[in-house]
Amino acid sequence: MYILECCDGSYYTGSTKDLARRLTQHQTGRGANYTKKHLPIKLVYCEEYARVSDAFYREKEVQGWIHKKKKALIEHNEIDLHKFAECKNKSHYKNYRK
Repeated sequence: MYILECCDGSYYTGSTKDLARRLTQHQTGRGANYTKKHLPIKLVYCEEYARVSDAFYREKEVQGWIHKKKKALIEHNEIDLHKFAECKNKSHYKNYRK
């Protein structure tokens, strides 16, 4: 599973069996429609998994995160990572005000 930072500061999350090949595809505009439109890109984070299914599951998990939470993961900022993981549902959120 990997995260790319695009030229506009946005993040692209993906997974692959061959990271070097996939990065080349992204850099040359053949990786994904999103990165094709947001070149250049740079690799800012990656995790390795023994099973493709585990990497794909993690990719989908991280894709659903807000930008700030992805940034906390990239920066190994455990405090912010946990802060942005807190539930904001009004039935659970401790700071919710009616």
